[in-house]
Parts: sequence; C-alpha cells; structure tokens
Amino acid sequence: MSLNSPTLPALEGAVRLADWGVIRAMGEDTRKFLHGQLTQDVEHLEAGHARLAGYCSPKGRLLATFVMWQRGKDEVLLACSADVLPAVLKRLQMFVMRAKCKLSDASAELPLWGLAGTTTLHAMADAAPALPWGRIGTEVADAVRLPDAVAAGTAVPRLLWAGATLPASPALPELPPDTWRWLEVMSGVPRVTQATAEQFVPQMVNLELVGGVNFQKGCYPGQEIVARSQYRGTLKRRGQVLQSSVALVPGQEVFNDADPEQPAGMVVLAGSLPGGEHAALVELKLSALAAGALHADSAAGPVLTQAALPYAIPAEAA
Repeated sequence: MSLNSPTLPALEGAVRLADWGVIRAMGEDTRKFLHGQLTQDVEHLEAGHARLAGYCSPKGRLLATFVMWQRGKDEVLLACSADVLPAVLKRLQMFVMRAKCKLSDASAELPLWGLAGTTTLHAMADAAPALPWGRIGTEVADAVRLPDAVAAGTAVPRLLWAGATLPASPALPELPPDTWRWLEVMSGVPRVTQATAEQFVPQMVNLELVGGVNFQKGCYPGQEIVARSQYRGTLKRRGQVLQSSVALVPGQEVFNDADPEQPAGMVVLAGSLPGGEHAALVELKLSALAAGALHADSAAGPVLTQAALPYAIPAEAA
C-alpha cells in the first residue's frame, strides 16, 4: 500500500505515549523565565490554547521540542520526548537562578496519551478541542488538539491527553504506538529525540512553518543564529516526508546516490502502519530532491520515495 493510496487502515483509538514525558514549571516567574529560554512566546500563552516551542543550544541547535500549555495561574506544562527530558530539565534548572520558578518531572503524575481518528475524538464530546492547538483542561486532565495527520487526501485528527486515565466511557480501541508515530510523521510536526538532539536548527525541520518559532519575541539561547537562518540567505535543508520499504529510526542517515560519499539528511521521526507501510520525517538537503535517488543508511541502501507534506514549504526556501 502506498501513502498515495485512496484507502488507509482504520486510524482510530488511543495509545499510552510511553516515549513522551512532561516537565512542570511553577511559580510567579514561570512565564518570564520560559519566555527567555524557548523559541515561542510564553508570556502571552492563553489558558485555552497550547503552543509548540523549541529549546535551543547557544549554537541554535534544538535540544528539545515541546507542546506547552498553561494549567494553572502560575503553572506551565511542557510535553516532550521522554529520552531528552532528564537532560533538558537539568539544563533549564541551571538557568533558573533567582527566578521564582520551580521545575520538576511530572511524567508519573500526568501520563500522556495519544488519541486519533474522527470517531475517537467525537466520542470525547466536549472534552476534545475543536481546532488544532486548542486546549481544554479539568482538575484531573488536559486535552490538547494537535495538527491533523494527512495521508491519501485524508485528514486524521489527533489529540494529546494528559492525565492518569482516559475517560471510562466510551471504551476506546487500542492504537499501536508505531501507528501514532506514523501519524506524527504525517502531521509534519517535528519532535526532537535523544538521537537527534543538537542536530537541527529549527528551520531545518520546519519548526517555524508549524508555529514553533516566534520571530517577534525577545532573546533566547541560539536566537541570533535562528534569526540569521530565517532572514539571511536561502535555506538549503528542510523537513520532508519519505516513505520506505523498511522501518526507519530517528538519527538514521539518508544518502543520495548522486553524491554517495556524504549524507544528504537525517531521520527526525519514523513510524509504521500494521500493514508494513513505513514513513519518516527526514531533514534533507533540498538539492538532494533535484537529482538521484534517496536511500537509507548508504547509497546502496533501501530506496526512499518522497511523499507530500501537509503544508507548503515557501518557494524562497527551495
């Protein structure tokens, strides 16, 4: 089955996101502190909305990406890959200094679930926000609507649920974890993992195209490099969706047989459907799309073919 096929397996259900975690930031200086650390505007974060954000090194390379939302008056939650959480939490704590902001790992208290499919979200009724980046919170859980995954001309709605349990009724079908990751790929929204930490400037994985970078806010680590990448010169690398005959993994290198000695890109996220359909969001030299074939691992590896992103890459970046 191809990503361009008019039919797809049922993409409905819920899955416990064991590879995600949550950082809690609390205190009267929380917004101000995070605003000075992340690529996104935190000071104007509204209770009914979530936002995507990046956390960069001084060299402008992404250490993590977050889905963030306000939970209480002085409380912000940051959902990210579980394997980068300890290092990122430690690094953020180093810069708190005198700010009144306490950071902690809230993953055990607020496990994350991924919900997908029109029927599934309809079953959540008023607990599911209607639009991407909407947020609905209760005393025991938060629901954040994520951008849809798009494949074969079909939009698959997605929801991030933070809470100890899902609503007891109705019972939701179980979604395989790798299917959720496939949906992440098809949404075109990057998520940095340990295998790719410090590999990408935000634009290399389209973070600003999906709303993860605010170019009007003040300084943050790596801001000058991120801004320079945006406003000076042509961007030569972008995130692309590629499909494969074999499963791929984050951090895996991609080659072009027209230039076999040098990697042409790196896998950011990868996922598979139960029927054996494999796809990946790949950071890729745009020149590698012009000539030659793409392969995983080496110029003699499995062939990779381009599939559609759910959004356009600006012509000036191409």
